[in-house]
Amino acid sequence: MTSTEKIALLRQAMTAQNIDAFVVFSADPHMSEYLPEEWQERTWLSGFTGSAGFVVVTQNDAALWTDGRYFVQAPAELKDSGIQLMKDGVEGTPDYISWIISMLPQGGTVAVNALATSNTSWTALEQKLAPKKIKVIDRPLLKEIWTDRIADQKRNPVFVHPVERAGKTVSQKLEEIRQKMKQLDASAHIISSLDDVAWTLNLRGSDVEANPVFLGYIVLKQDEAVLFVDLDKLEPEAKKLMEDSAVTVRPYDDFFSYLNEIKDEQILVSPNSNQSIFDALQSNNIMIKAPVPGNLMKAQKNETELQGFRTVMQRDGVTMVKFLYWLTQNVGKEPMTEYSIGRKLLEFRKQGDNFVGESFGSIVGYGRNGAIVHYSAKQDGSKEVTNSGSILVDSGGQYLEGTTDITRTFALGAVTDQFRRDCTLVLKGMIQLSMVKFPRGTRGVQLDAFARMALWKEGKDYAHGTGHGVGSFMNVHEGPQNIRKDMNDQELLPGMVVSNEPGFYLENQYGIRHENLVAVREWKKTESGTFYEFETLTICPFDRNVLDLDLITPQEKEWLNSYHEWCREKLENDLEGEVKEWFMEQVKAV
Repeated sequence: MTSTEKIALLRQAMTAQNIDAFVVFSADPHMSEYLPEEWQERTWLSGFTGSAGFVVVTQNDAALWTDGRYFVQAPAELKDSGIQLMKDGVEGTPDYISWIISMLPQGGTVAVNALATSNTSWTALEQKLAPKKIKVIDRPLLKEIWTDRIADQKRNPVFVHPVERAGKTVSQKLEEIRQKMKQLDASAHIISSLDDVAWTLNLRGSDVEANPVFLGYIVLKQDEAVLFVDLDKLEPEAKKLMEDSAVTVRPYDDFFSYLNEIKDEQILVSPNSNQSIFDALQSNNIMIKAPVPGNLMKAQKNETELQGFRTVMQRDGVTMVKFLYWLTQNVGKEPMTEYSIGRKLLEFRKQGDNFVGESFGSIVGYGRNGAIVHYSAKQDGSKEVTNSGSILVDSGGQYLEGTTDITRTFALGAVTDQFRRDCTLVLKGMIQLSMVKFPRGTRGVQLDAFARMALWKEGKDYAHGTGHGVGSFMNVHEGPQNIRKDMNDQELLPGMVVSNEPGFYLENQYGIRHENLVAVREWKKTESGTFYEFETLTICPFDRNVLDLDLITPQEKEWLNSYHEWCREKLENDLEGEVKEWFMEQVKAV
């Protein structure tokens, strides 16, 4: 079926149940960013494959909201679907609730699937639609339409992430979370986000592509901890770890019936949890809506986890150098496409010790496709790559010791002076953010301008965040911290790992992004207070062929030369032959 046909069927179901609008969020019951196939409802309905975005369908109109990462990709994927693109965050674009209000009659009805709708979204809908007496109801309408949906029947193993890599035992983590519960007067706590479940219990899995997590929930009390999971997935060592940590294990499908039985508790639950959780809890419970305490604990990596990052960055750096040597030396000499290049990079990564898989699907954008921020090259029809122009490669690996995420923009042949200028402006921003010192209490939004200033001075910008949190053998995107224009009250704290990835994209011409991962650490204490800085973690040279060195200040040039010298020290002993000779040229002082 086409998207048009699917929407027609949805409208028939809406008419039968007197529903005026239906909202399809991009979510599963755990509010994951990357979804198991059976929960990719928005993609199935609209054809839009981006990781962020949602659709609203009325009887006569349909619209999709997404952010600047997908302003190029979305129109192509929505073509002929009858779905209007709403560019979220762009002046003049209405927010989706205002749009619904303008479309629906007084006393209308909006439906969602509560299992794939956060309590935050549900509450916002109820409150803002109330003046027009528009009701919000739970109706999983796509269950009736997506008839060939296949639930994942694989028994992906759930295995132990040992304390030698986690840095803390399960018991230590549970005790720290329970202390936070006491501070909030919570007698019970529900953990539903998959990365928080996995981190809390020192377990990992593979139920979601590229993310080492598994489907599960935790209910935690002061004297009890219960994990709801597919029991057949637990490896023997995982079962023993749960037993030794006083964690009871129950079937995944028992979770909601267990919630029905909870009475007279003060329950700490994140408002980002699905609405069905709130609906299942009886009214005699007191709800404490607050972020999951373990989420912030997870974000502040301990020294064991940071050392894991440093270990895998060196390993991944060797991989990247070998890959970039292969690419630059063979392009134009043998057939290759964006897709085949991504597969080749995966082959190189598989040669590294303790490699588990990619941390996300590699973004390989050649020429004009580089301007599609989250571009995904398909096997069929992938663009041929030749020895001309530029290529953007954004990729990462999941290793037992940690997670990587790196972007490099390389020249494969002649590039224009304007491209080199833009590429240099982006690198200047990355360097400025790398060098910044900042006082305790600083938020990411207060640092974002450092990465954009060189571009801003020429009236240029990029429509995505500058930095996202990164997990330790965990999701490549994690919160609560970030570096972006949007307000986020979470201060940057020691141990937090974030990306540093400014970019610039000229539609139908080229895309540019430079990305390293950095960790927050203490710099020094002065009479003005405690100051922090970033420790750069990623180890891989930048391509001098895409730079206009006349634009780089002496201070920026010093940073770049120091960084390349550090790359040489870290990687040269693991390289040999022609690869090493090429690498040594790349890290020469500019």
